[in-house]
Amino acid sequence: MGIPYRSVFFISDGTAITAETLGRSILSQFSGINFEPRVIPYVDSPERAQNAIEQINAATLADGAQALVFDTLVDPEIRAMVNSANAFNLDIYEGLIGRISSELGVEPDPHQGQAHDSVDSDTYKSRIDAVHFALDNDDGARTRHYDMADVVLVGVSRSGKTPTSLYLALRFGIRAANYPITEEDIDYHKLPKVLLPHKDKLFGLEISPQRLVAIRNERKANSRYASVDQCRRELKAVRNMYEDNQIPFLDVSEMSIEEIATRILQMTGMKRRIG
Repeated sequence: MGIPYRSVFFISDGTAITAETLGRSILSQFSGINFEPRVIPYVDSPERAQNAIEQINAATLADGAQALVFDTLVDPEIRAMVNSANAFNLDIYEGLIGRISSELGVEPDPHQGQAHDSVDSDTYKSRIDAVHFALDNDDGARTRHYDMADVVLVGVSRSGKTPTSLYLALRFGIRAANYPITEEDIDYHKLPKVLLPHKDKLFGLEISPQRLVAIRNERKANSRYASVDQCRRELKAVRNMYEDNQIPFLDVSEMSIEEIATRILQMTGMKRRIG
């Protein structure tokens, strides 16, 4: 018998990022189920709500089991419509808002869009500025703005520096630069000179040789760059560099980008700018 199958919908009157992030986090606890996720953003009118209902009902009928629906709909009328679908509904906001309202003794003012950043808000601008900074200071291409960085991620090639930098920027508004420790740096046996003035901002990423070999083989299969010996040599040298220079570091071999970013904030005490 195959793995049980279940359709899952992440629905919102905005981007649906919150619904999907929380929903996927919860569903990760149920590894024995084969989930088929579908994201339906911007359900902000009765017409779009009806379209979502039709998709949900069709999935329930096809699967022979109720679809799971995670939603962060603010408008109570739109939410009630979606909740009428033939599904197992997990309303993320409704339960929380009701409890908070009872505690505060104040009724919520449910206007669409209030739960989402405006493109004119300071939060949104901070997020975009941080993303631009991460892109402009990626992979050691530019180093002259490291004095403006909140953190500079270092590590061997393909250890996850770029995606972590971008996630820190997008999720927390952190200005994260990243610098690859190259074979030339390793042969020099010292921290690259360009990093010395910013030593207090450095954070190292470490990865297992097996994981690094697998990742590099996806880019350059059967190359010296992806060989076990080369990966082990680089990782050993970089680990020594971290320890010699008292650079905090983290083994990211089995971590998601979300986990890596959160652990970096925790270990450094760095304050998020947004979120």
